Amino acid sequence: MLFAAFEPGWFAGFFLPMPEWCFRLRSLVNDWLSFFYHFLTRYTMCLKEECKMERKPIIGLNADYRYSRKGSSAFNCLSAGYADSLIKAGAIPMVIPPLESENDLNRILDLLDGVVLVGGAYLDPRRDGFMLHPSIRLLESRREDFDRMLMRLVAQRHLPVFGIGVGMQLLNVSQGGNLFLHIPEDMPKALPHLDPMDPAHRHALEVKPGSLMERVYGEGEIRVNSMHHMAVDDVAPGFEVTAHCPDGIIEAIESTREEWFAFGTQFHPEDDSASALDLRIFEEFLAGVTGEVVEMRMVA
Repeated sequence: MLFAAFEPGWFAGFFLPMPEWCFRLRSLVNDWLSFFYHFLTRYTMCLKEECKMERKPIIGLNADYRYSRKGSSAFNCLSAGYADSLIKAGAIPMVIPPLESENDLNRILDLLDGVVLVGGAYLDPRRDGFMLHPSIRLLESRREDFDRMLMRLVAQRHLPVFGIGVGMQLLNVSQGGNLFLHIPEDMPKALPHLDPMDPAHRHALEVKPGSLMERVYGEGEIRVNSMHHMAVDDVAPGFEVTAHCPDGIIEAIESTREEWFAFGTQFHPEDDSASALDLRIFEEFLAGVTGEVVEMRMVA
């Protein structure tokens, strides 16, 4: 190593006995260099292994809210299907309560890789300049206030977002689209999209070639659950229809903007009535968040 040129019997180019301290110094330096070399080698290997470790994306879920009623306190809630679907797809879900502070919400969004806007009751159409239809069961105002703020900040950040049910409707409305308030009146010839006697009611689905929906479902007969009487009417600028019911009702929209990965489904792939194939929507969402490619596989 460093003192390899100092052979016994030589010192500084002269034929002189090598002092004892030179032997010790050479041994010390060689030991130190050897330690440093092994330390760097081990450290580099650890860094490579750490890079190989899976970094699961953190996905936010907006919680539902119920005001206090006689005999019941106010509470936040969330159907387990949303979190369970994200976990199965490989994400870490983070439930966000209906905050009032925009600064607090921004602090949380700093930690997230994406957001899933969950389903629930319906948006108040009066907030968007439309009359209230008597059939509409409204979201609690605290949740709707929060959801609209969340959607605005998500859009400003171009944070990846997947809207489900009313989540898709909010995505569309927030970006300049509008809604049918009651399908039986707005589209009298439409198929039934809500059956109070059958919570597992389903209908056929037609998907657009080359879309995320086609990657999920492929070819063949597709049937999805249906539990709504409001629907997307005019699609917001920057979005396109990528799935619809044979009667024309819009069932999925996707962003056409390169800088924003955003889409929504009117049907509920997280619900107990969903099929095993529906889980792939969450996998596709995470693929859009992380940039990874979803492995195609058969589903029984």
